[in-house]
Amino acid sequence: MASRMHIHDLIDDSAALANLCHRLSQSPFIAVDTEFMRENSYWPELCLIQIADANEAAAIDPMAAGIDLKPLLDLLTENDEVLKVFHAGGQDIEIVYNLTGKTPFPMFDSQVAAMALGQGEQIGYSNLVESYLGISVDKGARFTDWSRRPLDKRQIEYAIGDVTHLSTIFPKMLERLRKTGRGDWLDQEMERIGNPANYENDPEQAWRRVRVAGRKPELLGRLKALAKWRELEAQGKDLPRGRIIKDETLADLAGTPPKKQADLARVRGLSPAWANNDIGARLMAALEQAVPMAAAEMPMRDDRKPGMGKEGALVADLLKLLLKIRARDIDVAAKLLARTEDLEALAGGQREGLAILEGWRFEQFGRDALALVEGRLAFAVKNGKLKMTRAEDEA
Repeated sequence: MASRMHIHDLIDDSAALANLCHRLSQSPFIAVDTEFMRENSYWPELCLIQIADANEAAAIDPMAAGIDLKPLLDLLTENDEVLKVFHAGGQDIEIVYNLTGKTPFPMFDSQVAAMALGQGEQIGYSNLVESYLGISVDKGARFTDWSRRPLDKRQIEYAIGDVTHLSTIFPKMLERLRKTGRGDWLDQEMERIGNPANYENDPEQAWRRVRVAGRKPELLGRLKALAKWRELEAQGKDLPRGRIIKDETLADLAGTPPKKQADLARVRGLSPAWANNDIGARLMAALEQAVPMAAAEMPMRDDRKPGMGKEGALVADLLKLLLKIRARDIDVAAKLLARTEDLEALAGGQREGLAILEGWRFEQFGRDALALVEGRLAFAVKNGKLKMTRAEDEA
């Protein structure tokens, strides 16, 4: 825990929260974490918010009667003078987006920063704390039901520890990034993570998360209609989508649609009551409104991507090998340098809109990746170590 840091009692009233946010708004950065439950709901239920700068830390009870979270939400989404520091903050950002329609800005994610510093692709929080502070994180309260009240002292201390440690680690990471010249590397990744589109729950796109055997437009059109129906049902009832109907059942219905509602009684994964109840009727209505998926929306098979025949797949494999070599040589997580889909697109002939052909990624990897695809770079073994060599050098 940071030395001489003031730890507040649990904040559960609006005045204390407003005063805290006013003070924190003067800080250059704040560390942020949340505790939530989502096992029994569609929307994650926010149960606790932890926040800290270099001087003070607090846990905030968003479930307290009458508490006004606006000062905190404004600090997170409207104040661009304060950097918001998360660790693997995707779900925390999703919660803020659900509450405000905005994402925190500006933002720093210590897990992504660790990737730029060669500390692995998805370093866990406890490992990060151990690495920088030599402290073993107490995981005893990890599986707490954060929605139950009252929270005891140990639970609150455990939760606040996440941000007190993070507020101590952040300056150390920042200094290392400055020394290595890699601070700018994070900008593009932070922009991607902070894009509000990542956190939208668009029912029209819900079908993309369901695996189905077959690629006929009629089948995929039914899947799209059913997935949209399920998403709206889940949102309206605030239940996990799997509680409405499981993915496998949804895929089966899209593949073999029932002719009438009574047939739902024989569908594996549905109770016989669906043959007569209102939700079964709404499912049938969704199927009846389904239309074949438009050609422009049809997903592209991996083996049918432009230029991605057998030869293209081999080129993609060579690019993946190059990525491993380059990540090793500059001590950075390969996942931060390039995504598999970008490598496959490059192998298939795409040259526009690829992150690896822009900015720092181009300098560190993309230039050589392009040279490899275009025959100007080759693999060689020197002194027992795999290296890259330029064709002109060999000539």
